[in-house]
Amino acid sequence: MALSISAVVLLAIIVFLLVKKSGLKAGHAVVCTLLGFYLASSSIAPTISELTTNVAGMIGDIKF
Repeated sequence: MALSISAVVLLAIIVFLLVKKSGLKAGHAVVCTLLGFYLASSSIAPTISELTTNVAGMIGDIKF
């Protein structure tokens, strides 16, 4: 059975857990979110997108 989950949902869950359990302050999470939006509109956005696609592909090719 293959499980497909959006990267946004996965990252949101990770940030939520870090805020609740690891002491990440909500302000820090907001700053990281804003950085993500600014990176998405920058000139390195295609490189970041390609990198995440390649990493997801490598993870998807792992056989358990």
